[in-house]
Amino acid sequence: MLSKKEFCFISLFEKFIQDCKKGRRLQPNGKRISKGTVVNYSSTLKLLKDFSESKVFTLRIKNTRKLRAREMESEKIYWKRFYKKFSDYLYDDLHCYDNYAGQCFKNIKVFFGYLNKELLLVTGDYHKLFYVRKEEIPIFPLMPEELNQLVYNKAFEECLSKRLQEAKDFFVFGCTVALRVSDLIALNKSNLRIINDQYYLAVRSIKTSTDSLVKLPPYAVDIILRYQKQKRRLLPHFNPSNLNGYIKRLLERAGFTHEVQLTREKRGVMVRQFNNGVPYRFCDVASTHTMRRTAITTMLCLGMPEQLVRKISGHSVNGKEFYRYVLWAQTYQDQESEKVFEKLKERTANKILV
Repeated sequence: MLSKKEFCFISLFEKFIQDCKKGRRLQPNGKRISKGTVVNYSSTLKLLKDFSESKVFTLRIKNTRKLRAREMESEKIYWKRFYKKFSDYLYDDLHCYDNYAGQCFKNIKVFFGYLNKELLLVTGDYHKLFYVRKEEIPIFPLMPEELNQLVYNKAFEECLSKRLQEAKDFFVFGCTVALRVSDLIALNKSNLRIINDQYYLAVRSIKTSTDSLVKLPPYAVDIILRYQKQKRRLLPHFNPSNLNGYIKRLLERAGFTHEVQLTREKRGVMVRQFNNGVPYRFCDVASTHTMRRTAITTMLCLGMPEQLVRKISGHSVNGKEFYRYVLWAQTYQDQESEKVFEKLKERTANKILV
């Protein structure tokens, strides 16, 4: 039973989610909370309910304005216990990694901010003790030579089934325009602009509401024309949950089966990942994210200025995520530079002028 000084944590979290869903709680810029974010909050609530039931841990909120000094210390101990026990539940019971656990605690801290600022419920600063871990998951884009194979190798295309050919078209198009998969799936004929016989893709991002205008190369135009008989869509339709499987099969058929080292972090400790006891192959780790990563990497590798790539991809100027692509592309540029230097060694002048 909860005392008069206590409030039900779960009930307040449910109200928090409803206020986000109904538009009563907004982003700092006045925009509504996105559906994806609300789903994220709901997933955290489910985890908290499961944790409370599994570990017999009562979740409650106290109004610290009414607490004495000794009770305040007791409250601090309570939330430190919660942080440890919920962390252990995520890492040890559910085998989560730092990104997922960190996102859960980030959502909980947002919830506490809502209690303090919008419900004017004084809960103290104990939630500031929750550490939000974050890991940098390795990115595995195709290199320009590999994308070239998918685009121009017609013999390979002809040996694919019809559905895999459609998957290849979708994947190649995604590897060209740097859109998020949600935006790719939503593309329709109203997104296409033709100016002086040049084809452009005009898109407003579902996630960030930013506009982009991307010029399409001839092979991307050919893909669009291939599906012009469709009523509205520009590309073949795929269920997002099935598309990852098609991409893995496509890249396996293409021979992109070289070994990659996949690592994740738990409590800040790097853990090597294996696929049923054997190292992962490139095709195993490929997903819908590979398309956007490949497009950004290709642009950078082949010399497009960073500010233009950012404009196309929608990354912020100081975004840390974007500079991971810059570093990846630099490796490719270094390799190409070494080839130039080696060729320089081979060049000898027939006559040296004095």
